[in-house]
Amino acid sequence: MMKDKLKLEGWIHIEHYDKNGNLKNIREVKNLIVNAGIQEVAKLIGAGLGGTAFQYVQTGTGTTSPTANDTDLESATGSRVSATVTNETTTVTGDTVQFVSTHSYTSSLAITEAGIFNAATGGTMLARQVFSAINVENGDTIQLTWKVVLS
Repeated sequence: MMKDKLKLEGWIHIEHYDKNGNLKNIREVKNLIVNAGIQEVAKLIGAGLGGTAFQYVQTGTGTTSPTANDTDLESATGSRVSATVTNETTTVTGDTVQFVSTHSYTSSLAITEAGIFNAATGGTMLARQVFSAINVENGDTIQLTWKVVLS
């Protein structure tokens, strides 16, 4: 007997710009969908089960590797940013949710983590990842293009 298996996976495309808008760094990292995020997605699939859609992204300076049990960033910086959320195609038409967010910084920091949430504060985290430091200075921005693919 053949069994269907729904899988959520994805990656983050990161672009770091200096205060003059010059591109300083590009990288891509795989992300981790956390257990709380999987539970929230299950609620969103079924009518009447509740659930709140994800649309916020936050960065931080935490360096502890992500685990499936994470519910927040280790060390968040600034406020969560409301992302532009679109439906995209990776393999099957409409199989990808894309979150694009731009984060501005007013001090020097080593940004090392990011997460997707369903509320501006509190709420549920869908995904988290840690990456090698992106050293930002006052006026720098980081644009995250985060793709979550359902397969």
